[in-house]
Order: sequence, then structure tokens, then C-alpha cells
Amino acid sequence: MKRDYYEILGVSKTATADEIKKSYRKVAMQYHPDRNPGDKAAEEKFKEAAEAYEVLSDADKRAQYDRFGHAGVGGAGGRRGAGGPNMEDIFSQFGDIFGDDIFGSFFGGGGRGGRSQQRARGTRGSNIRVKIKLTFEDIAKGVNKQIKVKKYVGCQTCSGSGAKDSNSVQTCSTCGGSGQVRKVTSTFLGQMQTVTTCSTCNGEGSVITAKCTSCKGEGRVYGEETVSIDIPPGVQEGMQLSVSGKGNAGERGGAYGDLLILIEEEPHKELVRDGLNVAYELNLSFPDACLGISLEVPTIDGKAKIKIQPGTQGGSILRLKGKGFPAINSYEKGDQLIYINVWTPQTLSASEKEMLEQLKEAENFKPQGEKNSKGFFDRIKERFS
Repeated sequence: MKRDYYEILGVSKTATADEIKKSYRKVAMQYHPDRNPGDKAAEEKFKEAAEAYEVLSDADKRAQYDRFGHAGVGGAGGRRGAGGPNMEDIFSQFGDIFGDDIFGSFFGGGGRGGRSQQRARGTRGSNIRVKIKLTFEDIAKGVNKQIKVKKYVGCQTCSGSGAKDSNSVQTCSTCGGSGQVRKVTSTFLGQMQTVTTCSTCNGEGSVITAKCTSCKGEGRVYGEETVSIDIPPGVQEGMQLSVSGKGNAGERGGAYGDLLILIEEEPHKELVRDGLNVAYELNLSFPDACLGISLEVPTIDGKAKIKIQPGTQGGSILRLKGKGFPAINSYEKGDQLIYINVWTPQTLSASEKEMLEQLKEAENFKPQGEKNSKGFFDRIKERFS
């Protein structure tokens, strides 16, 4: 089971963006592979911290995580690969988080530290948001959905490079392939070095001399992909799940965006959702309420047989334990609440009217007030508890 992201970074749930960033820097430096060569445990903690920071540094993802836990940001397919975030993806972000010069000074600009200074090729693709409608049964049990998504995909002709062939990609002469231009200026404080993104290659380190004819140099084309999404049990209307790397392809080999899944609930013909509970209104005839009856009622899982006790009052509530929805990331489960409504006929025949007139004077058919099993206020309290 995954650890809490706030616990991983050692911050509280009310931490600011700056506090989260500062804490991530500290944890990443502590467990960086170059400081812990050959230490698999440290490498896993390094990856773990990167995953936590990716979620908590994004306002939308953090809000979903706070509401729904890990399922809200990765329950519909998780991160790329079974082993979590890719090491190259983590290092490619260090220039933005730590600053190239600062991080290079810690790790000597070589090995992984040097690789972190290289700019990733292309630009990241945009996210895609889609809506998925789920039945009560889908929500209760969880479901796998196969959906077709129209989006930008990597160009097969040039493998996403945007170039006509391998000879059409040349090292940028301005930055020498580093993607960065260093400039030294003299000030009254001494020499100052600044590092900027190369304007010739836009930080990619290479330039294309002849574009791919299929994608016109973008490295991507508009197409369609079938995406498999695992919806966990217990999701709710308005909840958003995220599938990493299933959004639009980036330009010229850039990373894929994410696929954001917005959950919609299909109304049930007979049941109504109330949080984890399910509500059902049962209309009883007057004789059945007086004499009692065994009958079947609909539930999420099908039909369930219940027994109505003789003398059941209108407004009573029956509870079927564990027949509601499961809580996400928890063993908790709701109940089904059956609200009893005693049906009063609107039209009567002459013979029916005569029988009721006779019953009207019978002692047992007169309101008993406080002799009822529960008083009015007790029943109202139970109804809304």
C-alpha cells in the first residue's frame, strides 16, 4: 500500500507550495542515486518523493488527492509503468526545480547530475479530459472501461522526431547540443555567469534541416487510441481520475500529457444515492402495513427479500446493513435505507367506503399517540440521521 504523499515529503496537509518545494529539495538531495550509489532502497525513496511532489505541486491533482486519496490521482491506471515514475523523467525536471547551476554544483555536473542539465526534447503534450458515465453496479464493484480517445499520437514515420531522416537532425551550432547558452558578464561584484535556454534550438540541443512529410515536422499526427481504464469501487459523481501519459503526444518527441477522467453517475430507476448509503421508497398498502408482508426490494446487487412487521408505521425506516456503496481507499461500506410510505387510496368504491366507515370506529384503528413504538420526533430524528 502506498504511503501518504504528505508523510513522504514530511509536510502537513496545510503546507504551502513553497514549503512543499523546499521539502522535496531536501528529500531528493538526501536520496539522490549519486549520493547513494548502488542503494536500491534510497533509489526507491527518491522515486517515491518525485511522485509525491508531482501530485502535491499541482493544485488540481493535490485537491483530488486530498478528497479521494491515491485513487483520485492514479486509481485509473496509475503512473507510467508498474515501477512508478521513470528516472529520466525525474532528472529532466531538476533544472526547473533546483536550478541547473545549483544542482550541478552538488553533483559535479557529471553522471546523473549532468544528465539532469540536458533539456528534454520537444514540448510536453496537453492533457485531455473525458467524461465516463457509470451505473450504480459499476460504482459498487469497480469496472474496466475501454474507451476510444481522439488525440495527437506520435508520428510513426519519423518516430516522433519530426525529421525526414536521421541525417536531417544536426547538433545545434549555437549551444553545441547542450540546449543552453552560458554568458559571463563583468560587474562591480566580479564576474557573473547566467544560463539561458538556447533560442536557436529552443533548448532541444538539435535542429531539423528537413521535416518529416507525414507530420510536417511536429513529430505527431491526429489519430485515435483505445485506452483501458480501471475504475476503482466507490467513486463518486464529479470525482476526477488521472491516467498518466495517455493525453496528447508532445511535439518532436516531447512527453505525453495525461488523460483526466471525470466521473458521472447514471441515475438508477429505483434507487437514490446518499453518500455511501442507498435510499429506496417502499409504498405499502394499508392492509399490508397492518398485517405485515414478505416481499422483495431492489438493491445494487439485485433483489433482496425483506419482512414487513405487522403494524408498521408510515415514515418508518428499515436498514439493510452493508447494501450501500464501498468507501474508496477504505473497508467502510454504506447501507440501504428503506423508507416506508403507507399508500392512501384516492378513490373508493361504495363497499370499500362502507368497510372503512366500520373500521373507523374500531378502537385499534384510532391514533394511539404516544403509545406508538416511537414518537414523532424520534422518527424524524432517525429519518435524517
